Amino acid sequence: MIDQLPLLSMLIALPFIGSLLTLMIKHDNSAIAAANARMLGLLVSLGTLGLAIVTWLRFEPMGGYQFAERYSWIPPLGAEYFIAVDGISLPLILLTALLTPLCLLISWTSITDRVKQFVAAFLMLEALVIGVFCALDGLLFYIFWEAMLIPMFLIIGIWGGEQRVYATLKFFLYTFAGSVLMLIALIYLYLQTGTFDLTVMPTMVQDLPLTAQQFLFLAFLAAFAVKIPMWPVHTWLPDAHVQAPTAGSVILAGVLLKMGGYGLLRFSLPLAPDASVYFAPLMFALSAIAIIYASLVAFAQTDIKKLIAYSSVAHMGFVTLGIFAGTTESAQGAVMQMINHGIVSAALFMVIGVVYERLHTRDLAKYGGLTKPMPVFAAVFMIFMLASVGLPGTNSFVGEFLVLVGSYPVAQLATVCAALGVVLGALYMLWLYRKMMFGTPARKAIEKLADINKRELIAFAPLLVLVFVLGLFPNMLLKVTEPSVDRVLAMVELGQTTQNLSADTADIPRHSHKEDAHGH
Repeated sequence: MIDQLPLLSMLIALPFIGSLLTLMIKHDNSAIAAANARMLGLLVSLGTLGLAIVTWLRFEPMGGYQFAERYSWIPPLGAEYFIAVDGISLPLILLTALLTPLCLLISWTSITDRVKQFVAAFLMLEALVIGVFCALDGLLFYIFWEAMLIPMFLIIGIWGGEQRVYATLKFFLYTFAGSVLMLIALIYLYLQTGTFDLTVMPTMVQDLPLTAQQFLFLAFLAAFAVKIPMWPVHTWLPDAHVQAPTAGSVILAGVLLKMGGYGLLRFSLPLAPDASVYFAPLMFALSAIAIIYASLVAFAQTDIKKLIAYSSVAHMGFVTLGIFAGTTESAQGAVMQMINHGIVSAALFMVIGVVYERLHTRDLAKYGGLTKPMPVFAAVFMIFMLASVGLPGTNSFVGEFLVLVGSYPVAQLATVCAALGVVLGALYMLWLYRKMMFGTPARKAIEKLADINKRELIAFAPLLVLVFVLGLFPNMLLKVTEPSVDRVLAMVELGQTTQNLSADTADIPRHSHKEDAHGH
């Protein structure tokens, strides 16, 4: 019975329909309407999480793309509604489905204006992000990718801080500009292959000239580097995090940044394999700079949210390093780092949201001595802080260790810089924890603070469990991702082999690639 259900379409449709139903609730600003919107949003997001768990339990790691749904969409272009998941996309969908109800829970009392619109925007964002991770038609992927900007634009622009308009416009312009270049690359690939199908396109473009692959790589990089974000196109992220409401920061750090790493694995490596090898030294350098630079800048921050934002830039540097090192260990570590960073960074922004809701300041100098009035909160914060620095036994350790081990034979200098980044990360996170939790309270109001409440603890609970489960039993995730990661790496190796054969047999007449692509 379940096998016959369109699970992925249901995963996209349920939050989409929930978003529309939320907007239909009458009496916009009444307390009853707000309560109904919150409850409806929570129920819908929990239902989506349930569907995601069912999909995870029924997934066969060795089975390649699964739960495929394919319908003709724009016949003249050959574009299709083609969705499926593999071991790379499914964990990201599950992460999205998990974080959405937690975002609604953590915003239960902090968002009091236009509540139904806020809930609707979050449900719409969830639907579109899941669509991004499911889409295997290039045009469908692009539409989901661009449409996702709209609810995130609204979440920051309406419910953000004082400089929210500036932060929102910067976020939109950076991401939209890069996405336009991605669209140009997709159009070029369509003209070369006659299809937008991302499952067959890689085999059709393996023998494209290196210059064409370089164009494709740089066009895709423009879109994905901004989203990761890589140095030097990272400057939108601290502003977006500072101005976004807590839930906006959670979903931005937890899920949206992972779309960049996912794009590199789904597009850049398979569709431009030789260019990926050609530009690998550049990617190593940018990754190393991001890790060291962002770690040093984090030390200089007085705004707690900005410090966590720069730590995200540093941690995502491990992802790009692991992807382009091209070994099974490094790429596995990169995927695991994406998931683990999504868990830990989301939790850290939730931690900051808890104290911000009580003290209404992000200035680090105005904190101190929180351990005494908030002992449970102090313990929760400590666990996520230690996970962030990669303490053995926590989830982040496995991803970072795999990246370092897998990258060292390929990029020694960049790996050494990454290892130094681990040390720097431990220093600034321990410094942050000491400044906030110990010493003399900066204000008398701190002594009267209420500890973390049941609703907040429920929101933290699943993330606390995942920190230890993935830290102690990482194979639960690694066995799911490994076959898909190996398939992507094999495409890069195939591209190199094809280029070598092309060079060795340049004097032998060959059929045109475009003919073969169309099957004539």
